[in-house]
Amino acid sequence: HGLNRLAFLDRPTGQPIRRYERSRPGELIHVDVKKPGRIPDGGGWRLHSRADRPNRHRTTGFDYIHSAVDDHTRIAYSEVHRDEKGTTCAGFLHRAAAFFARHGITRIERVLTDNAFAYRRSSAFQQALADLRATGKRTRAYRPQTNGKVERFNRTLLDEWAYLRPYTSNDERTAALSDFLHHYNHHRCHTALGGHPPISRVNNASGQYT
Repeated sequence: HGLNRLAFLDRPTGQPIRRYERSRPGELIHVDVKKPGRIPDGGGWRLHSRADRPNRHRTTGFDYIHSAVDDHTRIAYSEVHRDEKGTTCAGFLHRAAAFFARHGITRIERVLTDNAFAYRRSSAFQQALADLRATGKRTRAYRPQTNGKVERFNRTLLDEWAYLRPYTSNDERTAALSDFLHHYNHHRCHTALGGHPPISRVNNASGQYT
C-alpha cells in the first residue's frame, strides 16, 4: 500500500526518517555520554544471577562513557570517566580532537551535542570549542534522532563491549574498551559505508581535508 516500514519512521511524528551524511571528515562531530552501571568486584548480577546479587549489590554507581563520532567517516573515540562535568567534557573533547588528528582529520568544524548542562553552561567546554576553532551545535529538546550517529554507536558500544560478556570487575570491562574501539574502527563492517570499516574512509580522505 505504499506505506513505510515502522523502522523507517520517526515514531513521535510518524514521518519518514531523512538520513543525512556530511560530505567531508571533521565537518561535524557527534558527542554524547552513556551511563552504564559500574560492576562490583567479583562481578554483578549478569555473572551471578539476580537472586545472588540483590538490588543493593548490583551496582556501585555509574561509569560515564564519553564518545565522539565523526559524521562522515564514522570513526569513533571513547573514554570512561566518573562524571560528566564541564571540565571532564572539555578535556575529553581535546583528546578526541587529538585522536582524530592522528588519523588525518586535523580540522573539526562543528561539534553536535545534546542539551546536557555541561554542554550548555560550562565555560570550560565553550573554551575547548574555541581552542579547536569549532562551532557548538545542540540538538532540539527531546530529539535524540538528530544526534543519531553517536546514539547508534552507543547501542553498539553497549551490545559489543559493555554487555558483551560477564565481567568480574569494573576495571576488567574498562580495560576491554580499547580492543572494542580498535575492532569498531578497523574491522567492523558498516552498512552505511558499503560494508567497509570506518578506517577505510579515513584512509581515503587522509591528507585531503586539513
